[in-house]
Amino acid sequence: MPEEEVLIVDDDKNMLEVLRFRLEAEGYSVTTTTRKKDALVATEENPFDISLVDLKLGEESGIELMQELHRISPEMPIIILTAYGTIETAVDAMKQGAYSYLTKPFDRRDLLLQIKNGLEKSSLSREIRRLKALVGERYGFENIIGKSKKMQEVMEQVSRAAETESNVYIHGESGTGKELVAKSLHLLSSRNNKPFVAINCAAIPEGLLEGELFGYEKGAFTGAVRSKKGFFAQAHKGTIFLDEISEMPEAMQINLLRVLQEKQFYPLGGEKPVEVDVRILTATNIDLEKEIKKGSFREALFYRIHVIPIYLPPLRERKEDIPLLVDHFIKKFNKDMGKGIKGVSMPAFQKLLSYSWPGNVRELENTIEYAMAMSSHNEIGDDLILQTKNLEDGKLKPLKEAKNEFEKNYIANLLSLSQGNVSRAARLSGKYRSDFYDLLKKHNLKSSDFKKP
Repeated sequence: MPEEEVLIVDDDKNMLEVLRFRLEAEGYSVTTTTRKKDALVATEENPFDISLVDLKLGEESGIELMQELHRISPEMPIIILTAYGTIETAVDAMKQGAYSYLTKPFDRRDLLLQIKNGLEKSSLSREIRRLKALVGERYGFENIIGKSKKMQEVMEQVSRAAETESNVYIHGESGTGKELVAKSLHLLSSRNNKPFVAINCAAIPEGLLEGELFGYEKGAFTGAVRSKKGFFAQAHKGTIFLDEISEMPEAMQINLLRVLQEKQFYPLGGEKPVEVDVRILTATNIDLEKEIKKGSFREALFYRIHVIPIYLPPLRERKEDIPLLVDHFIKKFNKDMGKGIKGVSMPAFQKLLSYSWPGNVRELENTIEYAMAMSSHNEIGDDLILQTKNLEDGKLKPLKEAKNEFEKNYIANLLSLSQGNVSRAARLSGKYRSDFYDLLKKHNLKSSDFKKP
């Protein structure tokens, strides 16, 4: 049976009831209204699969409503209902963006056929958009930049975890790319043609979180003038990503645990449970085991979400990835800004490598975006890099550790500048080629990782 949602707008209440009865008998979920304003609000809150709009809504125009609905939901097919079945009316409606039209009184079979064909068109459009998104993401790893040993281990974990249905817990500091990893897990999984729904638990006020996650029925609370699907229902058969899970209130933790255990939930004001099939990915920059000891996070929920843990290292622990990230961001912003910047100067690179990056990859991206926006040359100078930052680490390291770190970053920098050409890098360092190879081996660096694709 169909599960698609249909919006019908007509100022004739009897016609609305007839259409509702016919379509609900076919299994469609139907929302009806006589007013243009209500139709727009309903579409903003819960986009429909298809809508039927009367040509004349009292003194208002159905064509104008159609255009406003298309601004909210551009790909939604709209069938114009008209008692004025002239060719001119039909042609004008189609020119303005209508999928088709029906003349009142219309045949039941014709009505159902038009809706069926419109829904197939809508489904095809969504599939084309999905495939374009998948190609753009290159199945998940396009935006995860890094050839360091730690990031290779992360990508190996992502590949293995994606093959399972187990819940994944992603832990890392702010700005390390937790949502990118979550998207990659979804795109690499068997659910990749189903919805990916991401929610930041800290961004939704506590009083609204339950309604946003599980939805609500009409009249469930003051202001609930119509039912609304929650994020879990929207993610059915797909993946739901709960970012900053540590910020979820205790009452909601109990509700989430119940969903994980029973695979169903009750919308606010609802009397019937909603079955749901979702894979749950969670992320946080907080140590949840410490939160459990404090009593602010439920231990039972932690073990439910912490099936496959993936740890994202901070940028300061994988500085050999900085040249690759810088190159990626330069290409990105060259395209966005219409510039032709080729790279950064040696002093600028030294600044980038000596900084501790408390904001991680996000902070590096912002730094490069600023430098490129302000640069008037084809190379970014050190004067545009981290102008207000203290580049000295507050904590002194042992001499041997500091020397090794400097040496590794220095070698990585030379390889980046020479694009993986060992002979050129050796000349820049004043070392013999064989000695330079010894340094590569010592620091587990590969010249091939620095060659431009």
